[in-house]
Amino acid sequence: MNPTLVRCISECFVKPHHVSEESKQEQPFYLMTWDLSMLSVQYIQKGLLYAKPPSEDCPEDLIMNILDRLKKSLSLTLVHFYPLAGRLATRKEENPPSYFVFVDCENSPGAKFIHAAVDISVADILSPTYVPLVVQSFFDHDRAINHDGHTRPLLSIQVTELVDGVFIGCSMNHALGDGTSFWHFFNTLSEIFQAQGDNIKISRPPVLKRWFPEGRGPLLNLPFTHQDEFISRFEAPQLLERIFHFSAESISKLKARANSEYNTTKISSFQSLSAFVWRSITKARRFPSDQVTGCRLAIDNRSRLEPPLSPDYFGNSIQTVRAQTTAGELLQQNLGWAAWQLHQAVVNHTDKEVHDFVNQWLSSPFIYQIAQLFDPQSIMMGSSPRFNKYGNEFGLGKALTLRSGYAHKFDGKVSSYPGREGGGSIDLEVCLPPHSMNALESDEEFMAAVSSSL
Repeated sequence: MNPTLVRCISECFVKPHHVSEESKQEQPFYLMTWDLSMLSVQYIQKGLLYAKPPSEDCPEDLIMNILDRLKKSLSLTLVHFYPLAGRLATRKEENPPSYFVFVDCENSPGAKFIHAAVDISVADILSPTYVPLVVQSFFDHDRAINHDGHTRPLLSIQVTELVDGVFIGCSMNHALGDGTSFWHFFNTLSEIFQAQGDNIKISRPPVLKRWFPEGRGPLLNLPFTHQDEFISRFEAPQLLERIFHFSAESISKLKARANSEYNTTKISSFQSLSAFVWRSITKARRFPSDQVTGCRLAIDNRSRLEPPLSPDYFGNSIQTVRAQTTAGELLQQNLGWAAWQLHQAVVNHTDKEVHDFVNQWLSSPFIYQIAQLFDPQSIMMGSSPRFNKYGNEFGLGKALTLRSGYAHKFDGKVSSYPGREGGGSIDLEVCLPPHSMNALESDEEFMAAVSSSL
């Protein structure tokens, strides 16, 4: 028997403990521009690996108790994040032609909860240089796209038992929320799990009411007659995936260097690190000097709107900003120059830019296609080290590490997570084809900035 084969032990659906008055008022749950544009991309898949207590200290029923508490906590969390218990629905009309996609919370069995097991150890996940493929089996919705939420759950929790550990993987439909909303949900699930009880007052209730530009919504018409007109499936090429750890000290040095080289104090730590990675990967790819290359950063619109959206706004409120140049110029110029291009892209993303994007979408709606959105000459910085990831506890102490599923992996995808020790350290999950990854690992300047994980 293959020890890396993940076995499903049980699965069930979990409904909200009850329906709140706010949720009743927000039915059906409508989707806005940023949500609808995500229908053809994949679910968000992120999870945390925990160690089991040593066998002498591990109660026989520990896992069953965690599973029972987690199911109950999920039911209570869904009261607040009610749309995640629903399914997508499409309403089509011929006269006049209309095509609407929204969330139906009434005709759904709820969120999915899976208990699985695999005969490998924590060391089998943490020790290899590259993230082992078995990690992709720790998540439901493998290769699913968000439009599949018409027939699949919008949220799945999979608890996978290892020989000496537990992995809790969460898959959430990206048409319902972005990374900010994903981790808001995960944090609330952990908060309710740790508090125990039925009447828990959570610290950050999500804002479910969707934002629409004045005079628009809540139903936005898509210019299609059939899903085949806007749905495509993306298969990732052969990639190696490696986690590179950057200590707070290493990042601080990169920031100081970038600001010094450009004679400024405005470049942030993350802009410095992103520029460093962009230059390093571009060097590893060995492009001709006239090859155009870019660096995209995922950017949160909540604080950029005027007036700003609540940081607890549940939904998508993201776009990407991009710096672009040629490979020759990027490598000829210094780190400070590259970081300044990213800084400018960020500061120029204002309320006007956000509204221009939304208004352009409303006049000509489009659906993102992963294969077209990202090119192998550029890099994409996703996720965020600002999200609270290691604060999520489920009776097993602090997580050992964070891993992601199959979704959104392509040549040049870089996901940023907080380092486990905190303090401003960052882990970067880098996806590259083998020849580019090997060249990056041979880059002495890049590897000198990488720290060994604690």
